[in-house]
Amino acid sequence: MTSEFVQGMRQVEQASFRAYDSFKASVENYTNLLLHSPRYREALGQGQDIAAFASALQAGGYATDPHYASKIVAIAQSPLMQQVLAQTDLAESP
Repeated sequence: MTSEFVQGMRQVEQASFRAYDSFKASVENYTNLLLHSPRYREALGQGQDIAAFASALQAGGYATDPHYASKIVAIAQSPLMQQVLAQTDLAESP
């Protein structure tokens, strides 16, 4: 079961989700989706601007939640995410 928004109204429905054999396979699929779908072209090249990236994904129809972009930004800017990034090389990536 999952929540989807149709015409701004939340509804619960049953949906199928992909299962991956590894985290790597999941990331590769996500990357291919973004690189090869014209719907998400605006999200590419946003650099370090997580708000612009998330907004472009939402505009492309990636998620039905009207608050998707703001939720992604809140997660990205959360203290926990900052702590995790500080422990990786990702915090220093261009």
